[in-house]
Amino acid sequence: MGASFLPLPAFLGVLLLSCVTFCLLPEIALAKDTGLTRHYKFEIKLQNVTRLCHTKSIVTVNGRFPGPRIVAREGDRLLIKVVNHVQDNISIHWHGIRQLQSGWADGPAYVTQCPIQTGQSYVYNFTIVGQRGTLFWHAHISWLRSTLYGPIIILPRRNASYPFEKPHKGVPIIFGEWWNADPEAVISQALQTGGGPNVSDAYTINGLPGPLYNCSAKDTFKLKVKPNKTYLLRFINAALNDELFFSIANHTLTVVDVDAIYVKPFETKTLLITPGQTTNVLLKTKPNFPNATFLMTARPYVTGLGTFDNSTVAGILEYELPSGSPHSTLFIKKLPLFKPTLPPLNDTSFAANFTSKLRSLASPQFPANVPQKVDRHFFFTVGLGSSPCDQNQTCQGPNGTKFSASFNNISFALPTTALLQAHFFGQSNGVYKPDFPITPIIPFNYTGTPPNNTLVSNGTKVVVLPFNTSVELVVQDTSILGAESHPLHLHGFNFFVVGQGFGNYDPNKDPAKFNLVDPIERNTVGVPSGGWVAIRFLADNPGVWLMHCHLEIHTSWGLKMAWVVLDGKLPNQKLPPPPADLPKC
Repeated sequence: MGASFLPLPAFLGVLLLSCVTFCLLPEIALAKDTGLTRHYKFEIKLQNVTRLCHTKSIVTVNGRFPGPRIVAREGDRLLIKVVNHVQDNISIHWHGIRQLQSGWADGPAYVTQCPIQTGQSYVYNFTIVGQRGTLFWHAHISWLRSTLYGPIIILPRRNASYPFEKPHKGVPIIFGEWWNADPEAVISQALQTGGGPNVSDAYTINGLPGPLYNCSAKDTFKLKVKPNKTYLLRFINAALNDELFFSIANHTLTVVDVDAIYVKPFETKTLLITPGQTTNVLLKTKPNFPNATFLMTARPYVTGLGTFDNSTVAGILEYELPSGSPHSTLFIKKLPLFKPTLPPLNDTSFAANFTSKLRSLASPQFPANVPQKVDRHFFFTVGLGSSPCDQNQTCQGPNGTKFSASFNNISFALPTTALLQAHFFGQSNGVYKPDFPITPIIPFNYTGTPPNNTLVSNGTKVVVLPFNTSVELVVQDTSILGAESHPLHLHGFNFFVVGQGFGNYDPNKDPAKFNLVDPIERNTVGVPSGGWVAIRFLADNPGVWLMHCHLEIHTSWGLKMAWVVLDGKLPNQKLPPPPADLPKC
């Protein structure tokens, strides 16, 4: 879809370009070869786009919004040349890709690379290892991911089958957020005033807000299906600041894969998906033409005290008319339209119940390799806080301060050079310190009455891990400035969610309840509002790996840190030198 996809016949490229929205091409046709090197070219350019009767110039890939889909098979190598034609600095993150020994291609600005400056280019070079399902790519600098995002569809290896019914077709469904204003101005103003950001004007499905918004009936995503077929819907939450509930009226979804990892299938009427997460579901259509159309809607799951976009995005599930019926838009418009019921906005019990159903497939072919022994234990608090207002300035944060956010009360300051280069060339002095605290410096009743002092400290601090260290990390939400769910994303690894609960984590009682058999494996997990989550991962990937909240405003406020994983002894356990075209700061 607007990407140059070199191994494919030219006619398919034309077919891809002629698709204005995410058309229902059989995905298998898009990945004819296996173990291939696939070439894409991403031209970063401005494009005028109109939504909600509001036209503005947005940053896009190849003039497309949302951006082009990347399609590959497990085992393929991707070479994606990104050329920057806009004034903003750009970097692209391939969200959820393991990046084994390819840390230079991970993409977060000032972590694994300096951003690509105007007129410059960079080739992201990586291989997809041991993953199949749906991931996505997005900008990883400032708030540019509001328009720079698109799906990554990873098909099984050639001749490998799905561990579920083979779908008739696959369809990416990507949630986003639309601002009538420039999102760069929104975050710039928020950081200047210290207050919360202006909320988005709409949520979108595949870039379209749908009929429940002003002036948007014509901008509605339609999922056209045939009766008695099974569709694989590939959900991606690319919204900036909102977890979302989603449902299709009168239809049940079967969850089969999250974050490109197969799960034990389970049925649900409603999905919960946080920013940074992907969920593959099977939709079994009704056996016959239902004489109706069906709304599919998404709206936020909200736990914090801040303002939020309290609106609903809708698309339409439309059945293909039986042969011989009047093929008219009027006929379809006259059909009854069913609407789904979504949970209340703050339904934390639904969230806990939904996440408890997620289990790794843990089959002989797709095992759950949960670390059984732990080398290093970490306990991080996660939450909001405040920073002092600059002199001679009035701030709009808590009690006249500026909003901030932190792990273990340290708000991460991005350096002006990339952490990975500093680490690789042994030049970390003055760039970062390896003394990130492994537990809170001052323990308190994390989910009880919050302390009076909400000030955080700032710094560029990391944790250093020897190669192959087995890590257990407990992340504890705090009630400082309001308990809130935080979707936690770890770059460079999948992790196993071995436990979660509400209230304060109890190191004496809670580990006994950990699931070490078939816990869900993923790259982004919601830390429960007023609760905790325990994850385990094996540090088998040398490099510098960002961990952050995937609510973009919290990341902007400093809710991030980095893990430095040292080289192992063997050649395949070492990070290779940087590519020649790695951007310079």
